[in-house]
Amino acid sequence: MHAYAIQDSAGMVKLDAMENPHRLPASLQADLGQRLGALALNRYPDGRVNDLRHALADYARMPEGFDIMLGNGSDELIALLAMACDVPGGSVLAPLPGFVMYAMSAQLQGLKFIGVDLTPDFELDEAAMLAAIHQHKPSITYLAYPNNPTANLWDDAVIEKIIDAVGEQGGLVVMDEAYQPFSSKSYIDRITRHSHVLLMRTMSKFGLAGVRLGYMMGPKALIAEIDKVRPPYNISVLNYECALFALEHQDVFVAQAHDLVAQRELLLAALGALAGVKVWKSDANMILARVLGDGDRAAKVFEGMKARKVLVKNVSKMHPLLHNCLRLTVGTFDENAQMLAALEESL
Repeated sequence: MHAYAIQDSAGMVKLDAMENPHRLPASLQADLGQRLGALALNRYPDGRVNDLRHALADYARMPEGFDIMLGNGSDELIALLAMACDVPGGSVLAPLPGFVMYAMSAQLQGLKFIGVDLTPDFELDEAAMLAAIHQHKPSITYLAYPNNPTANLWDDAVIEKIIDAVGEQGGLVVMDEAYQPFSSKSYIDRITRHSHVLLMRTMSKFGLAGVRLGYMMGPKALIAEIDKVRPPYNISVLNYECALFALEHQDVFVAQAHDLVAQRELLLAALGALAGVKVWKSDANMILARVLGDGDRAAKVFEGMKARKVLVKNVSKMHPLLHNCLRLTVGTFDENAQMLAALEESL
């Protein structure tokens, strides 16, 4: 294994980590600075964290009978889920390629990880998923909606069959909606159909990647069990005050998300007209592109773009299905123009 790697982005157009490229307007920066400066940093976090839980529940339209817990990013929630489900014979199942922390958190906790390959077009392999669930009876099954790094939403009918199969085996399903601000659909309207489904989101893609705040909703009884392994004071006063401030000004962040969706469509059209690459439809703030041709084309194009001061993510070695693939984060209009120019020159 190796530690989670972060690319050096100094001096680069940074389009490698699905961040919102928009910063807070200057007036909001000043307001937030005053609020953070007035916090009692000498005290442990207090009941104000519950104000954030209630605000996020309202923002996400959490159903009656459900509860919400917070994590220091979704990564902590994924780790806590593995800890809570670390029982004899426990395992974690997820489609591949997918978010690397599903497998890493399972392995670090000593749980077996079962990866099930997607189809060549990055759709769920229904038969393979159902067979793996029947064979392994996983404690947790992750379904990213949309998926990272492929950026697509999977077929709802297949998702329901998988959820039902996991329920019959006594496991949990975690719907990971990290990219919900940019997606055309959410599972929140269907979550009450099941008593074994949790829905996880993050404020990172909302526009607060630097704040590190994830949240998870589910039936109260389930959340209460997972909450038992949460470390004390895992959300700092700075985290929760920043998140509360952002929710009070959510219209600003919603407008930013709408802009990025519009930029995504422009970028998809431009990439689709570019010879030498293949792209897939996206419901996130990233686009998966395959560099066509023989040999390790993705690495050469990645290095060419990097030399032109544009940083993207080379995912071609993550999984055989991602051969010669690059993951491109959607940026501002100007950033996307620079990325397209660098890509075209590097092909």
